[in-house]
Amino acid sequence: MPKKRRKLNKDFEKQIYTSKKNVELVLAKIYDIDDEDIQKEYMSAFNNVVYSYDQLKNDYELTGFNDNSDKLIAEYNVAFSTFESEFEI
Repeated sequence: MPKKRRKLNKDFEKQIYTSKKNVELVLAKIYDIDDEDIQKEYMSAFNNVVYSYDQLKNDYELTGFNDNSDKLIAEYNVAFSTFESEFEI
């Protein structure tokens, strides 16, 4: 039985790419924090954002753009906004 092709979406791919760059930027800033306790606190809080991004990226790579994609990008955006509002970076 032939494998079903995943549906692609260029705009969604751009959102994933932007999300990746945002995660990398914040992680770099967190790693630049000298105080180890503060760095751990920030990293702990940012783990939710990283987890949301990983889910988003993995779902798109495995199944492509689907009904769940909008939900996953919304969850990532909420997690990132929440982190930004609670932590100054």
